[in-house]
Order: sequence, then C-alpha cells, then structure tokens
Amino acid sequence: MSGAELVLRDVVQAWPDSQAFLFEGGPLADALREAGLTIRLAAPGADLSGLRRDASPLHALPVLGRLARLAWDLARAARGCDVVYANSQKAFLLAALPARLVGRPLVWHLHDILDGAHFGRAQRIIQARLANACAARVVVPSRAAAEAFVQAGGRRDRVTVVPNGLDLTPDPRPAAELRAELGLPVGPLVGVFSRLAPWKGQDVVIEALAVVPGLRCVVVGSALFGEEAYAATLRDFAAARGVSDRVLFLGQRSDVPRLMQAVDAVVHPSVDPEPFGRTLVEAMLAGVPVVATDAGASSEILDGGALGTLVPPRRPDRIAAALSEILDRPEAFAERTRLARERALARYGAARMQDDLAALIRQVAARA
Repeated sequence: MSGAELVLRDVVQAWPDSQAFLFEGGPLADALREAGLTIRLAAPGADLSGLRRDASPLHALPVLGRLARLAWDLARAARGCDVVYANSQKAFLLAALPARLVGRPLVWHLHDILDGAHFGRAQRIIQARLANACAARVVVPSRAAAEAFVQAGGRRDRVTVVPNGLDLTPDPRPAAELRAELGLPVGPLVGVFSRLAPWKGQDVVIEALAVVPGLRCVVVGSALFGEEAYAATLRDFAAARGVSDRVLFLGQRSDVPRLMQAVDAVVHPSVDPEPFGRTLVEAMLAGVPVVATDAGASSEILDGGALGTLVPPRRPDRIAAALSEILDRPEAFAERTRLARERALARYGAARMQDDLAALIRQVAARA
C-alpha cells in the first residue's frame, strides 16, 4: 500500500460500519474489511491505472464510457451514506459530481502537492475549481500542500491541515543486533525508504555514495504506479558510478521500522516537493538522524532543519557532506535525534490524526 492508503487504513478505525468503494481488491481492501467496513468493488473493466496524474485531461477521452459507469455506481453508493470521503485525486475527480448529484457532502483528502512538478496546468485548474464547487472540505497533510492548493486556484477557506499520523514502537535491541538478524552488513550504512520513482531521488543518493568511500546504502521500496522503467535503471546507474557492490536493493518490506533502526542515517532525497513525508516521521520515531531535501513539507516536519539536516534537491555533493558529518560525529547528533523523536510523538501520532479527521467529518455531516 502507498502512503495515502496507509493513512486511510488508520482513518477508518473511527468508522467501522461504513462502506468503501474501491476500484479493485488487494491489500487495501483486506485492511478495510479487517477494520469492519463493507467493501464495494467497481464493476469489472473499471480499471483506470492507465490514467496518469501528470497527463493531459484529453487522455481520459478513450475511457469516457468507463468513467460514466463509475460515476453512476458512485452516485448509487453515495446515496446510502452521510458523507463521501475521497482519498485520492482519481477518487475525488470521479466522486465530486455524483456526490453533489445525490446531495451528499464530500471531503477530499488531498495527499498531493498541486504544482507543476506533479500535475499539468489544466489538471490543476480542473481540480481546484471542482473542489471549490463540490468539496465541503479539502484536507491536506501540511502547510506546503495547503499553499499549493491555494496557488492552483483553490479556496483557502475550504482547506484544513491535518498532519499524517503514525505509531511506531522501537525495537529495544541495539543496531548491531538488528543488522545481524536482518542480514545487513557491518560498517557505515544509510537507508532510503520510499517507492521507486524518478521524483523520489534514489539516483541522487547513489551518486552521493560515489564520493563517500566505504559507505553502503539499503534502498527499500518498489515501483507502484507505472514507474518500473526507472526502478530497472537504478542498478545500471549504480554500476556506472562504481558503487553496485555498496547498494542493496531490498524491495518492498514489511519490517521498515527495524530496518530504519539498523542504519546510521535515513536519507529522504525527493527532487520535487513532498506533500508530507511519512518516511521522515518514521525515521524520527525510530530515533535515527535524518537528511532530507528542502522541498515541500520536509522543512515543516523537521522544524526548519533544527531536527534534521536539510539540503537542496538534486545535490548529491550536499547529501554526501551531510552523511559524512553524521558518520564522523554521531554523538553531535544525539540530542537533535532525541528532540526529533519527541516532536514526532507529540505532533504526528495516529490517534491525533484520527481524532482530528473524525471531528472534521462529523462537522461536515452536521452541516449537510
């Protein structure tokens, strides 16, 4: 599951008798059933995975028939609910008009940054105007995402910032013991934890390794949204830089917290603005130093760099320098890492997110 789906899995804990309308089955459907929701799957043939968020709206023309059938099914599903909660861009675009047609308020949980790095101009305009017309509230995970929505033409009075929340109980064992159990090498080791995609910047970290002798890196994650070509090139890129023996591609893992605790630092190298950065909070909770690119919400989460090292995007030299400093003087980062964990516990817990979203949904329902 992607970050947005993990958030939804936690959000629905407050609504066990609700229903979820999904495009397809899979891990998310299983997680929502376990939370007590009734699952309603779209009719066969409704797959829209070919529609990319950065593509022109004209690309939707060949599937207009499927879109119309989905909209009709969504309208019938929405009629039996008090509030429609759209947890993705596609979900919002499909549900906005059907929800309005049957008179149900809609909450859009916008997990993206509506800027030119992620979306085409026409898409940004359509989404912002549709939100102004159809959304009772637009929930975003950061001030950076809120400002991007407003810059795209969205109404500021519709936006509510609710930071993503998660819980993580650290393993009490030392890093060396965890490494041995996980089969990780001894010596300087850093980690990159995110899906494999060009804008996530794994290639920038691989380039940084070339100037830090002896440093190894675990790359955790897989391609999720048609980005397999980029994932396939990363190994060739590591070989071309002479570091293929120092990059360990671990794929999708379910033990990310323990992997984080086992490395010396976590790198979050996104080259485009992040709407939030769940990985940053996970690393803070794991008690590991963080190096992140200063794009989107990273500065907001890391308190302007007081709780982690911020570097400009696409600068492998700055990432290399930051990692070298952490590895050379780990004791100098101990207090910063402790404060980062305290901030994550206080501001980014799952219960706080669930409570804030539950209160917002009840307010929307009461005003309907």
